[in-house]
Amino acid sequence: MTDDVKEIFTGGTAPPAPAALAAKVRTLAPSMTRSMQRVAEAVAQDPAGCAALTVTGLAELTGTSEATVVRTARLLGYPGYRDLRLALAGLAAQQQSGRAPAVTADIAVDDPIADVVAKLAHDEQQTLADTAAALDTVQLGAAVAALAQARRVDIYGVGASSLVGQDLAQKLLRIGLIAHAHTDPHLAVTNAVQLRSGDAAVAITHSGSTGDVIEPLRVAFDRGATTVAITGRPDGPVSQYADHILTTSTARESELRPAAMSSRTSQLLVVDCLFIGVAQRTYETAAPALAASYEALAHRHGPRTR
Repeated sequence: MTDDVKEIFTGGTAPPAPAALAAKVRTLAPSMTRSMQRVAEAVAQDPAGCAALTVTGLAELTGTSEATVVRTARLLGYPGYRDLRLALAGLAAQQQSGRAPAVTADIAVDDPIADVVAKLAHDEQQTLADTAAALDTVQLGAAVAALAQARRVDIYGVGASSLVGQDLAQKLLRIGLIAHAHTDPHLAVTNAVQLRSGDAAVAITHSGSTGDVIEPLRVAFDRGATTVAITGRPDGPVSQYADHILTTSTARESELRPAAMSSRTSQLLVVDCLFIGVAQRTYETAAPALAASYEALAHRHGPRTR
């Protein structure tokens, strides 16, 4: 693995805290090799047991090699296996104190609706907690600064991600920024061509490999705009054209809970963080703009008069 790739996964920061370890595993496991997945799944499912194992012991437990264990530790953001063991011990202590919830079972086709509500609520809470724990606040702050200063903001997303993009555009418009969410890939590219230095572009793609989202972001990047990627795969192709990467987490997928459902929750949290950050930085203009939009729409929410 190259230093550049390590930088993408670790964010160039200190190793993730124990609370963020489980989130890191859930986020990165789908992009790992199968042998590395076995190591990641083992440490996530039994942190206390794995913390007591040597690197050789964990390799034997997962049917992998010592080199695979070390590579997995580094991929998760730890300099070596010793650092991963310390994080596992910390995570185990949190779980024993009751601060870390157990993972619920997948939703079954014959589950009572009350169980569906409980399982979805738990998964949504876990997804939000994972996203918050793994979100790089330095990258977030830089993205906020770029959007707050931008002449205009273009936002790209397709499918479920397009709904999140529209939500961000609407929020930014209400505080006086010029923002457009593009769902048509042709219009997205033709608009990206008009961007330049001082503009910003945001790509939203859970997979990190959606061509219709990557293409306009690449054009915006080439034109000199500041680019931001909101993605569940920080190692995906979209990262090549992103000045700032905001990583989202997802709940476990199942037959009745596809990626589009689980990714949307974490994407909306990141969008809300961006919006609040921008509103804070532009408060003197944002507050009056927001008040004006409320006033303009107030008559639509009250009783109609003849």
